[in-house]
Amino acid sequence: MIGFRDVTLRIGVRVLFEHASFSIFPGQKVGVTGANGAGKSSLFKLVTGSGQIDTGEVQVPAQWVIAHVAQETPTDERPSVEFVMDGDAELRQVEAEIAAAETSGDGLALARAHARYEAIGGYQARANAARLIAGLGFAPGDAERPVDAFSGGWRMRLALARALMCRSDLLLLDEPTNHLDLDAVLWLQEWLAAYPGTLLFVSHDRDFLDGLADHILHIENGEVVLNTGNFSAFEQARAQRLAQNQAAFRRQQAEIGRLQGFVDRFRAKATKARQAQSRLKLLAKMEVISLAHVDSPFEFAFRPPEKLPRPLLQTDRVSVGYDGVPLLADVGLSLMPGDRIGLLGRNGAGKSTLIRLLAGLQQPLSGERRVSSELRLGYFAQHQLELLRPEESALFHVQKLDEKAAEKEIRDFLGGFGFSGDRCFEPVAGFSGGEKARLVLALIVYQRPNLLLLDEPTNHLDLEMRLALIRALQDFEGAAVLVSHDSYLLRAVADNFVLVADGRAVPFDGDLDDYRVWLRSRSTAESGSETRGETAPSRRDARRAEAEKRQQLRPLRQQLERAEAELERCSKRHDELESLLADPGIYADEAKDRLKQLLRDKAQAAEALSLAETAWYAATEALEQAQSALDAA
Repeated sequence: MIGFRDVTLRIGVRVLFEHASFSIFPGQKVGVTGANGAGKSSLFKLVTGSGQIDTGEVQVPAQWVIAHVAQETPTDERPSVEFVMDGDAELRQVEAEIAAAETSGDGLALARAHARYEAIGGYQARANAARLIAGLGFAPGDAERPVDAFSGGWRMRLALARALMCRSDLLLLDEPTNHLDLDAVLWLQEWLAAYPGTLLFVSHDRDFLDGLADHILHIENGEVVLNTGNFSAFEQARAQRLAQNQAAFRRQQAEIGRLQGFVDRFRAKATKARQAQSRLKLLAKMEVISLAHVDSPFEFAFRPPEKLPRPLLQTDRVSVGYDGVPLLADVGLSLMPGDRIGLLGRNGAGKSTLIRLLAGLQQPLSGERRVSSELRLGYFAQHQLELLRPEESALFHVQKLDEKAAEKEIRDFLGGFGFSGDRCFEPVAGFSGGEKARLVLALIVYQRPNLLLLDEPTNHLDLEMRLALIRALQDFEGAAVLVSHDSYLLRAVADNFVLVADGRAVPFDGDLDDYRVWLRSRSTAESGSETRGETAPSRRDARRAEAEKRQQLRPLRQQLERAEAELERCSKRHDELESLLADPGIYADEAKDRLKQLLRDKAQAAEALSLAETAWYAATEALEQAQSALDAA
């Protein structure tokens, strides 16, 4: 049992929480929630013993094996499967005992070590590690590639797989879905549901919390409260507490009226029975969700577009890809005002490529992309966070869009995104990832787009900001196309889905539950195809086929390695300049010339990094597409 007894924790003079007392019993799955900076990660440090409390006592059974994901990006020249197997410390210990016994010639010790190896599942360990790697979205063959061959986000997936490999009593996961796509999130949720130990996890994904947690540990206003049930049950209990406040109650009623209007509009638009049923189930929760978040610091709406042409954008038999090789073919889309389209598909299938095509950042190999002359595009992707001017304030960024706007008007606008008071005037260099993402969204909203293209917009956003974004998207008058691993966002916003798979982008007649079924059936079919056939190929034939495949893929792998090396170089240079710009002394009057030069260097580095990311992404997509084509052949 984990026990907190009258625990108080401070960082400097700020109290994160005080007099916290609760117990977590073996086998419970506890979602840890609270605003950014409330103390969730600090609480994890207390559990692992790496943090210092001010008063009170934290009790964790001494014999428990604790697994968690290291925060730093791993580096290793060994195959990924070996790195993941390191997560099972007992396995590695027994392997060392076997090696020592073989060296010494101690037959009895060797027999004992082999018996223990079999007892702990050592003979299945490599296959188990490979299954973890595959479940987290890696392509066939990636388990044998070196860890260092992958980019930072993929290496963090390997770090997660390593933590899952550990036969732990307690598993601590801090935002485990941040580096995953939707398919990997769905797989991870199922894996964790079957995990036999105690699970503590931080997540801003509402569906992920609801699907896993049997308790919610919420940190708010210096208090830590353990609630029984999933996140929806917690929100309902919190809503009831808030409803006792009369001022909150008036706001709640206004919100309920707004939501009822949304329900009415949705009923009128629903055309597919399964999607309608899915959305209506979601809407049944929305009143409770609204009540539970009446005190959210975020509240904004998309400004009405000046024009709403029909159609906004069309693609006609478009092929798109890299280096002349199509990744997607025969893409035909027509985007009208009011469309809400979610893109589904496995990693590497081409969802982000399709978004880039729609945004005009990726040119068709064939076919035609037609846009209205009145199109105003709002495009969100993670690399845009790097295009912000680190030395300038949030207020300055909006003023550059509209120099005639009054300062008070801009400050009121930014307040809806959580930038209030002096925060409006502070340099962006000191902003967190979540604050930068909120500012990029604010800049998009301010420009009154009529078509939104959002590629993983929630990666750095907490629960409150995600809910504010959902509300704003529901009321948006233009069209929206979304890629997201947040299934709640997709359920709440998307009216239709497009499945990106097998080199095509076609309408998907179903909801996310149907997509989960599709994924399972697809995996089963692929597993079956590997075992079908009356005559198994000989080992020599298999080796020859594998060698031929490696030879065909060699140029693409070399291209990817060059792109990764350039990306690493550009990232390092970009980080160095950011560190220099984060020094307060550089903004002194006597350092003005030095600051100007650093800003010029930073702009050049940001542009080079963006180009390197594009090149790396293109090389990755080309290799994955080629691998898929060879595997299917």
